[in-house]
Amino acid sequence: MKKHLALILTTVLTLAACSAPSSEREEPQSSYSGPDPAAGSDYTGPDVTGLTTDDWKTTVVSDELNYPWEVRISDGTLIVTEIEGTIAMIDVDGNLERHDVRTSNPVRHDGGSGLMGLALADDFTDSGIAYIYYTYADGSALKNRIAEAHYDGKSWTETRSLLDDIPGHELYNGGRLAIGPDGNLYATTGWVHNEDYPQDRSSLAGKILRMNLDGRPAAGNPFDDSYVYSYGHRNPQGLAWDSEGRLYSAEHGESANDEINRIVPGRNYGWPLVQDDSRRAGMDAPFLSSGSDTWAPSGIAFAGDDLLVAALGA
Repeated sequence: MKKHLALILTTVLTLAACSAPSSEREEPQSSYSGPDPAAGSDYTGPDVTGLTTDDWKTTVVSDELNYPWEVRISDGTLIVTEIEGTIAMIDVDGNLERHDVRTSNPVRHDGGSGLMGLALADDFTDSGIAYIYYTYADGSALKNRIAEAHYDGKSWTETRSLLDDIPGHELYNGGRLAIGPDGNLYATTGWVHNEDYPQDRSSLAGKILRMNLDGRPAAGNPFDDSYVYSYGHRNPQGLAWDSEGRLYSAEHGESANDEINRIVPGRNYGWPLVQDDSRRAGMDAPFLSSGSDTWAPSGIAFAGDDLLVAALGA
């Protein structure tokens, strides 16, 4: 029996629980025969099942942030990327320190491009190692880079590039990074307003990518010698794994039609050939679609069996 998933839209949205009717959804199928991405997962989260809007409280931690993009936490300190190329660190007392990130190419903030994703190594507290996703200029073109970075207690510095030449755009860059329960680094990339890229497995645009922490394609990826984990994406924003190690992603649609997708390795999620709940042979329909409403989803995270989605629309 399919496990019930509750979706709670947060941030600007009024909190509301939604679910995908199990009788109307087919389990995605894949020919993938690599290692189980859920292997070794020991995820546990707080049980928020049954909470109502009256149970949710908000506290302003800081109102000094400049276009915040990704939020991580380490030893009680919030670590927040800001799109112009800075990282804000907010301690338990609400004190904020802002650091310029020294990168091998200047961060290019152009509309929605800039310093976006951040993932912390498991031993970040001791090693200071993290992973960043940012936009840079390559002549007149925008490109995105996934890089390793180091925090020495005083400053943030890129230490090596893991993957260059990801197509960039003023708006559609994806940009999320997350370390999965399998220990690999996952990244979302946008379609950069090119209708060919999402369906082209040789392009890095419009994809979810999976790599080792040293930047090589992860062993067992569904396509040989490729970073591509799934394709046919428009502008995927959030990545999160449930308690059974299944990966979900939140994705911006066009003119509403925002999506929550259950990601199966090697599967095609349809953009730009289909969106919303439309079906086409060889392409997966979304697990949940906003239809004519707009969520404008960003980061996502599981709390127990509930998927929390930060959103900018109602």
